Amino acid sequence: MQRVTFCFILLMLTIPAWAQHWLKGKIIDKASREPLELANVQVAGINNSVYTDALGNFIISTNENAIAKGPVQLLVSFIGYEKKDILVSPGTDMVLVELEKAAVSLKEVIITPHSGTYTFNSISKIDLNLRPAKSSQELLRLVPGLFISQHAGGGKAEQIFLRGFDIDHGTDIQISVDGLPVNMVSHAHGQGYADMHFIIPELVKNVDYGLGPYHTPHGNLAVAGYVDLKTFNSLQNSTIKAEVGQFNTWRGLAIIDLLGKKAKEKNSNWYVAGEYLYSDGPFDSPQKFHRYNIFSKYSSNIGLKSFLSIQASTFSSQWNASGQVPERAVQNGLINRFGSIDDKEGGQTARTNLNVQLSTRLNNQLTWSNQAYYSRYDFNLFSNFTFFLEDPVNGDQINQREKRNLFGYTSRLDRNTMLGNWNSKTTLGLGIRNDQTKDSELSHTKDRSTVLNKIQSGDISELNFSAFAEQTFSDRKWSINIGTRFDYFQFQYADHLQNEAGTKNSKTIISPKINIHYTINSRAQVFLKFGKGFHSNDTRLAITGNSKEVLPAAYGADLGILIKPAKNLIVNTAVWYLYLQQEFVYVGDAGVVEPSGKTRRMGIDLSARYQLTTWLFADANLNWTKPRAIGEQKGSNYIPLAPTFSGIGGLNVKVTNGVNGSIRYRFIMDRPANESNSVVAKGYTVADASVNYTKKKYEIGLLAENIFNTKWNEAQFDTESRLKNEANPVSELHFTPGNPFNMRLKLMLFF
Repeated sequence: MQRVTFCFILLMLTIPAWAQHWLKGKIIDKASREPLELANVQVAGINNSVYTDALGNFIISTNENAIAKGPVQLLVSFIGYEKKDILVSPGTDMVLVELEKAAVSLKEVIITPHSGTYTFNSISKIDLNLRPAKSSQELLRLVPGLFISQHAGGGKAEQIFLRGFDIDHGTDIQISVDGLPVNMVSHAHGQGYADMHFIIPELVKNVDYGLGPYHTPHGNLAVAGYVDLKTFNSLQNSTIKAEVGQFNTWRGLAIIDLLGKKAKEKNSNWYVAGEYLYSDGPFDSPQKFHRYNIFSKYSSNIGLKSFLSIQASTFSSQWNASGQVPERAVQNGLINRFGSIDDKEGGQTARTNLNVQLSTRLNNQLTWSNQAYYSRYDFNLFSNFTFFLEDPVNGDQINQREKRNLFGYTSRLDRNTMLGNWNSKTTLGLGIRNDQTKDSELSHTKDRSTVLNKIQSGDISELNFSAFAEQTFSDRKWSINIGTRFDYFQFQYADHLQNEAGTKNSKTIISPKINIHYTINSRAQVFLKFGKGFHSNDTRLAITGNSKEVLPAAYGADLGILIKPAKNLIVNTAVWYLYLQQEFVYVGDAGVVEPSGKTRRMGIDLSARYQLTTWLFADANLNWTKPRAIGEQKGSNYIPLAPTFSGIGGLNVKVTNGVNGSIRYRFIMDRPANESNSVVAKGYTVADASVNYTKKKYEIGLLAENIFNTKWNEAQFDTESRLKNEANPVSELHFTPGNPFNMRLKLMLFF
């Protein structure tokens, strides 16, 4: 089946376009000159429409020789901008469209064959301006149903929950920024570790996401879904920002445009941004969390057909952590909720990146995109989850560390054509990624200074070669996407403790996918998706053979509907099923990974957007999931920490006089903390609020977290531990307390 699919798609590249005329163009923000991705372009009278790409480019077919015979009317729309009707004169084959910002109106959203892919992603851009984020990790909350929790002093990557998964730090979600991978495979702390703190949130212009294993360009780890953050190519203003808040929190940010308006008019842009953050947090033992970021991006046209983007960044952070708190220590008065058993946890991490992208339009139908990237990464983490369980004298503190070089290259070819009345898009892609990790180590330590013994130590090399092909056909009613990807992995591990020079293993996997959307009318669309995905195992386990599967597969299906029952209301709902060939359980960060067998998840997702007035918007996301282990006895087949029912939503305000803000809530129900549900992770409901006053030259804002001062557990685990004076260990709920009510004030200057 996969061979047939590849041959079919390759054949499509050789089929000449039927008699037609192509019109190409670019859509930009008039003020900032920033390209607008996902703007809708239609040819009036023939119901042909397309969406712009990441660079604002579009190419659309008109009637045969229409341009030669007379003017063609283009209808251009993008949420948050004024609609524009353009008459294209005979002989024109390239048009530049400048859109001006306007009041957001859901009335303008129409359902087209492409809406199932793009509608909610487009609307998510609105939220970036109305939902302040302390870090880019919090931007993940724009993905419907996604929860995050921090449990190690602010500098550690957040724990992620989505579609019935406790994803840990990234095992089953693929995260990238401008195509640069965030996830670290075979990481010292856990597979797929995704630390997003090197991204400055104010630089993110869009959050592209997809749920399930249905997206051909996204391979390893894209099981529950994928998220790709897109940063600005150009700035509307230079910005200086200062923030101050409770818990001795303060932050400074500068974003400076280096080229100015004349260069921007020629589509050349260069800016630099710098950020510094400090916070002690609400804990008895101050976190002393430092984080700094420096980011620079240059982008420009090269000739008439190519666009180049070069970005470089560096990041560093360090922090202390109070760790996870055992319930019994709070109940017997040994510590309070914000105390600690071992306050010597914490760590340091750093990452430096270089990312180069070049896109070239070879002809009216063919675009070639290339990307090369490099990351230098350093990680050093101290933790203590079990206190004095293993070592009653020195304690159980562990140190996880690594130094990594990450290299990658991707190439993609897109061809647009017409086959009769069908729009046809063929995409071919290939990529290579190589992770070279030096001195990946797990050690038993004391007071961050003394190494008592090494548990693991070695060098890791992991190579992933991938190739994919997909074909999309669409007309006024249908959008049919068929794709297949091939992934090859080569694993190598040199064990320092065993004096092994390097042991190798290799595996391949093929992942077919299909997405079908049928547009009933301008108010309703149904969709059906099938796909196979996978998450790779840690290299050390792939080498030793201690796991049953090196590349365990995931099989998923979605059936849903996108409707617009009223002019100001959009609803998306889906029922879904996901089967995993094998999951992995990381045991106590002791260098042990256990294959936990087959699992299945089924659920219902509901997302809705409603515009009450011209300035007031409401949204809600509800997610119900039933996650279970397969082959285990009933009552012992729960999946620890997997969410079962959760919701995110709120009200967003944007008034023409400059007042804007939001009130947001999130809730998650009680859920099993172990396989038998004898220990329960407690649910919570937390609300945040923000208000801003924005003018041309400045903005003043106030953010309030946990406005009802809810007592809640941010991260929770069923852990066996022993306190210093206990004779026997106890297995119970350990937690990291969520932040109490606190406020943060900001001032921004634009110039």
